Amino acid sequence: MDALDRVVKPKTKRAKRFLEKREPKLNENTKNAMLIRGGNANLTVTEVLKDIYAVKKPFAVLYKRKNITRPFEDQTSLEFFSKKSDCSLFLFGSHNKKRPNNLIIGRMFDYHVLDMIELGVEKFVSLKDIKNSKCPEGTKPMLIFAGDMFDVNEEYRRLKSLLIDFFRGPTVPSIRLAGLEYVLHFTAVDGKIYMRSYKVLLKKSGCKIPRIELEEMGPSLDLVMRRTHLASDDLYKLSLKQPKGLKPKKKKNISHDAFGTTYGQIHMQKQDLSKLQTRKMKGLRKRPAEKSAEDGGATPKKSKSA
Repeated sequence: MDALDRVVKPKTKRAKRFLEKREPKLNENTKNAMLIRGGNANLTVTEVLKDIYAVKKPFAVLYKRKNITRPFEDQTSLEFFSKKSDCSLFLFGSHNKKRPNNLIIGRMFDYHVLDMIELGVEKFVSLKDIKNSKCPEGTKPMLIFAGDMFDVNEEYRRLKSLLIDFFRGPTVPSIRLAGLEYVLHFTAVDGKIYMRSYKVLLKKSGCKIPRIELEEMGPSLDLVMRRTHLASDDLYKLSLKQPKGLKPKKKKNISHDAFGTTYGQIHMQKQDLSKLQTRKMKGLRKRPAEKSAEDGGATPKKSKSA
């Protein structure tokens, strides 16, 4: 049995906190990514991994040593690193004559490879090559996808889901306008994927809404899809399953229309409107004749005393 698979009882409070941090939760932590260099990674692949690490920080781990492994043939080393560093996303870089400047992006489910896609780098512009101001570390990016292939082709659709998972960052309850300062743009056209990153500049416009300009800051990648390893439909559906605690409880007699308006249905007993208490006004008082008619007859008038 592997050392990481054994049930370990914590002996110290620090070890107990470490194990509690890795326990399943209703609201999971932000996904971490590990960036691994292959045994024959060249300078281009190394620079790509460093730039992606700079974009992904602090939710990333960069392995500086070279690791001789082939993810499409043997996935045990990736699963070992995933358990060791508690990372559910990975980016593996390698280079050889058959597949030059190679990147493999993927994700884990229960510390096993769920799906991964191999991409080839045809053109690369580093962060250092673009002499513009950069966004601070940990900035949550805005993701934009352009191209019909992301909606039509199943492989491109899964790649879109993978890229969203990889770059989305932490979940935030609210957003301020000044925090929207980083854009990652992915375009799929003519069998290639173009990745561009921009810094958002808010300029004066003479009104409340500022004028927006985009300034390229890097990294810039021209990618081409090579091999894919996609999970089966059943396994993919299982990975998307949510616990019962997160599912909202269904409320009876409440419905919503297409515009989000809430409608409620109330059940009441039949009311007798004749006994309804209205506002007491002189004009609404009943006359003696009306009262006598309701009582069933006219009452005899009292004789005046002599």
